[in-house]
Amino acid sequence: MSIADIKKNAEAKMAKSVEAFKNELQKIRTGRAHPGILDQVHVDYYGSPVPISQVANVSLLDARTLSVQPWEKGMGQKIEKAIRESDLGLNPSSQGDLIRVPMPPLSEERRRDLTKVVKGAAEDAKVAVRNLRRDANEQAKKMTKDKTITEDDERRSQDEVQKLTDRVIAEIDKLVSAKEAEIMAV
Repeated sequence: MSIADIKKNAEAKMAKSVEAFKNELQKIRTGRAHPGILDQVHVDYYGSPVPISQVANVSLLDARTLSVQPWEKGMGQKIEKAIRESDLGLNPSSQGDLIRVPMPPLSEERRRDLTKVVKGAAEDAKVAVRNLRRDANEQAKKMTKDKTITEDDERRSQDEVQKLTDRVIAEIDKLVSAKEAEIMAV
């Protein structure tokens, strides 16, 4: 393994951490509706829990309303019950085969709570990135100890990994400020 391999490996893992953080941000509800909100809701489908997206078509009716169109006739009540029992605070209503899910407006206090949740998720992502930095630096130290690279190469490797870490953390901060602006927008 070379220094370039260490850096490439760390960069790939940090990119995965950022992607995981982006997915986490999508689950945090803002004032607008988006189909991804229902991704973590599971429905009992013939004895096994499956995501709503596997038993129904989830789409937007307007900025504050989702529509859920079950693929099977009998699934309507089960989907409605699963949405109501989820911790999302949503109250679906059936209109024939179509289930409408209106998004309630967020209060100021709830918006502040959501920004705290976003900051907590960001801190978790930053910790993951810093752990990857530590792992990469330990690999370089081990290579120096094994005399496969020089101390200067180790120092250069640590500097490159630090620059990479700083860039990824700045990207996470940018995502956080964008999400906070989205949440606080009334």
